[in-house]
Amino acid sequence: MTWSDSGEARTVCIAQQPDADALLGRSPLADLVGMLLDQQVPMEWAFTGPLTLARRMGSDDLDARAIAGHDPEAFVGLFTEKPALHRYPGSMAKRVQQLCQYLVAEYDGRAEAVWEDAATGAELLERLKALPGFGTQKAQIFLALLGKRFDVRPAGWREAAGAYGEEGSHRSVADITGPGSLAEVRAYKQRAKAAAKAARRSA
Repeated sequence: MTWSDSGEARTVCIAQQPDADALLGRSPLADLVGMLLDQQVPMEWAFTGPLTLARRMGSDDLDARAIAGHDPEAFVGLFTEKPALHRYPGSMAKRVQQLCQYLVAEYDGRAEAVWEDAATGAELLERLKALPGFGTQKAQIFLALLGKRFDVRPAGWREAAGAYGEEGSHRSVADITGPGSLAEVRAYKQRAKAAAKAARRSA
């Protein structure tokens, strides 16, 4: 599936690598996997992961059924092969496989089915929170990504996404449109981390 109503892939600049961003622009599953990988590693590393994984599986796209049915030990091997797909390749391989198994069981293997008929932002948020590896914050960020970059905008989507849905913000991957906004998002994250650290010290 391509992302736009016209049948053409969207242009995204999250991975900052043309081939990886092209995959994100045309593959809903790649975006879900990238979002899942986006923890404790740079955003570009996380969102380049789907393309690297697809290539290691001998394809130019990801397939939920293929991942779900892959031998678990061999699938971990795809993540640990150098360069590793994540700082914690073993645990993240298991999470990606669990995500795809859930998509196969609940959505016939179609990542886009998670959101394409959601009537409200609140409903979509609950669907995202139900995905393996997606807590509230990750679900809100992905909901904001869907709304801001892919025009998936059920009623109340900004409210459901919380602060991440705010127009003009630079809080998360949902706000990245190029190198400049990537730098702004990274600076915001660093400020937030410093503020949290200072709060812990004074507590």
